[in-house]
Amino acid sequence: MKKTIFIIFITSVFLLASFYFISFLIPGVVIIENEPNLSSDSRVSEAAEEKKSTIKLFDEIKEELISQGTDFLEINLAEMKVRIYKDSSMMKEVPILTKGDPQSWGGSAVGKYKITSGHKISFSIVSDVYMPYALHYYGKYYLHGEPYYPGGEKLSSSVSGGCLRLSDEDAKAIYELSELNMPVLAIDKEKDYYEYPGEEVAEFPEISAQSYLVADLNSGYVFAEKNSQKELPVACLTKLMTAAVVAENIDLKKPIFVEEKMLEAYGSTEGLEAGKFFRIVELFYPLLIESSNDAAEVLSHFLGREKTIRLMNEKAKAILMEHTKFVDPSGFDPENISTAQDLFYLARYLLNNRPPILEITKGKTVSSFGEISFKIEDLWNKNIFINDSTFVGGKTGFIKASKYTAIFIFRFTGHDGSKRNIAIILLGSENNEVDAQKAYIWLQENYFDRNV
Repeated sequence: MKKTIFIIFITSVFLLASFYFISFLIPGVVIIENEPNLSSDSRVSEAAEEKKSTIKLFDEIKEELISQGTDFLEINLAEMKVRIYKDSSMMKEVPILTKGDPQSWGGSAVGKYKITSGHKISFSIVSDVYMPYALHYYGKYYLHGEPYYPGGEKLSSSVSGGCLRLSDEDAKAIYELSELNMPVLAIDKEKDYYEYPGEEVAEFPEISAQSYLVADLNSGYVFAEKNSQKELPVACLTKLMTAAVVAENIDLKKPIFVEEKMLEAYGSTEGLEAGKFFRIVELFYPLLIESSNDAAEVLSHFLGREKTIRLMNEKAKAILMEHTKFVDPSGFDPENISTAQDLFYLARYLLNNRPPILEITKGKTVSSFGEISFKIEDLWNKNIFINDSTFVGGKTGFIKASKYTAIFIFRFTGHDGSKRNIAIILLGSENNEVDAQKAYIWLQENYFDRNV
């Protein structure tokens, strides 16, 4: 009996040893846990796989609404069309005659909104015209028929102040098919599906940012990311949203009287003094160039501070910034939070619809409806890359709780000669200049033409 047991034991040991030996010789699926030292080939493969992801854009939201059977109104600025969808089917399509010019503050607002009111005849105080079959969906923006002056003469222009103009017949048809609170999806540009090379891409460099996103603003293509959906303090990047909301809800030519109570924020701005009048647009210069907290507070008082902050949060949701919250107009409070992916949406919105804001961040003068009270050359521009010819615009921020934050937009040249707008977004950085430069060099070496 003992001999039999011994033979079974020896046989078992032999079989077990043979199994491990054969397993070693024959390739199979191996799961490696917590392997710290990946080969360069493995890192390249992982990078190529990660690059396949893209960020959802407005045209994909449209497909979701259709598949859900949601009744909604589509404003497609890329195609210059307005469409009504009901029960997953398009009920009506009409052409847009005129839209706003984004280069001169008049860009039409895009995003997810809803019809808040409708009037067969509405009057624009700004333009001094009547607007037939006017549907209001956000801020200063309406969808309407052909505007006309009190005397009956029709307004004729190649661009609007931001509203969307239809023929009277088409405006009436859309008006009659629309309903109060019907969702409105306004699309600026559709995803272009530009293809990047997917092989022999070097590993993304190590940078200090706690969260980052490097992505193509035209296609949503993600080159690299880390914790891009983690909510973190954004500091002075908040001011970009402040500028966008003010521009879309206030006539920028309007003056505001500065009172002492408006200048209680941290820091001070030379020339911004109590007892003076400034046009709204003038205050964008200290706001966006040297990141003036005082300018942010003064701007918020035109509509009321609480209302301005509420509009900022509503705007964030409208442009797909679902994980963003603002509690002040300057970003000084650490409870102003967002994610790198949400800030991608803000960068894309500004690029396509409010480019004058980005121009100001570079220290450039834009349409300001008169002389500017501040000496732009004397403002300390904190946006780092203003002397780089490929820098389109952006902003930096810093408070102790957030460390350094940044939205940088650069225009690269592809190997096919096309221009690509790339966002480098950093949150929780120890040095946003160094981090951005590392990302920039990596992009240039792996994806773009270095000879241009």
